Amino acid sequence: MKLKSLLPALLALALATGAQAQSVIRIGAPLALTGGLADEGKKQQVAYDMWLKRVNEAGGIQVGDQKVKVELVTYDYQSDEKRAQQMAERLITQDRVDFMTSPFGSGHTKVVAGVAERYGVPVMASVASSESVFDQGYKYLFGTLAPNGGLVDAMIKTFGQQMPEARKIAILGREDVFPRSMATAMRSAAEKAGLQVVHNEFYPVGALDHSASLSKIKAAAPDWIYVTGYTKDLILARKQMADLGVSAPIVTMITGPAYQEFIDGLDTLANGVSSTTWWHHSTQYKADDVFGSTQAFYDEFVAREKHDPDYVHASAAAALVALQKAIEQAGTTDKAKVRDALASLDIDTFYGPIKFGANGMNAGRDLPIIQVQDKKVVVLFPEAVKQADAIRMP
Repeated sequence: MKLKSLLPALLALALATGAQAQSVIRIGAPLALTGGLADEGKKQQVAYDMWLKRVNEAGGIQVGDQKVKVELVTYDYQSDEKRAQQMAERLITQDRVDFMTSPFGSGHTKVVAGVAERYGVPVMASVASSESVFDQGYKYLFGTLAPNGGLVDAMIKTFGQQMPEARKIAILGREDVFPRSMATAMRSAAEKAGLQVVHNEFYPVGALDHSASLSKIKAAAPDWIYVTGYTKDLILARKQMADLGVSAPIVTMITGPAYQEFIDGLDTLANGVSSTTWWHHSTQYKADDVFGSTQAFYDEFVAREKHDPDYVHASAAAALVALQKAIEQAGTTDKAKVRDALASLDIDTFYGPIKFGANGMNAGRDLPIIQVQDKKVVVLFPEAVKQADAIRMP
């Protein structure tokens, strides 16, 4: 066959290939579905599935004058940082995703964002709040959680009002990006507020015994014990506190009580433990998004999962809501144009307001402070949704 006669066929093939590429929006999602962060990764997966189902049932995302269905391309990176980096590379170079979400946690988000930045692929981070991740100069990273600083400032103010006698604080933090950031932020804020820091220590990732640190804390006789880590760390620390007789009027574990599995794992030992969170379903928002309101998101989640959602679920769904809105505003899936739309986004969602700052982080607002009372989470702050006053640890 001569080249001239081949040209129409080649042109048709090229057009068909181009049309096929535009027939679906592909979002890459490296998830920790096994390993130490599996509980958290599965929460992201549930929220993504809820958003995806609603979007595709409505015909897809409005891109210009057409609706385009969405496909999530997921891999289990097994809670391993190096594997997360490899999966991000594969999603971009082999699977040819248009956009990405980041894994759970600030550390793994930072790794994935670095890969995506090289290729100019927008990344939606749903569970990363450490400023150190967003201060790398990345232009394509956007996160739905507010900065860590707002969490500790509100907590110091609230407990200062409700338990003004608490003047000495002991801090124990996990040596990892987010937990370390929260512990460091608390020390700085506590000292600024005039509190005496009587203990400040970090424990290694994978620590299976906190007894030495807790014994030191007991000897320091603090009024407030503040521990950071992930759920399994915090459950272990709380059980060992009980075994060693370590207590204080205020015991805070970041972000233990935000998760139902923390309460399930501790039963009555969870009572009195306080924390802070980026979202609680008692804060009701109405919005022009695929969920329409906090209540609608909550109702659908409970019907599906048979328990209350936490901030990880909500923030994960909200990250994709924000991406959807940016695509619609840009009227295209062009990565650079969607990135620019994200940078200028200012919307109200079921999760709350989303407006990204210059570093890509969501703007701060009054974030809920919570406490476990009678094995249920209650809101202590803000006043608009306050459900109870803080109680002293039993």
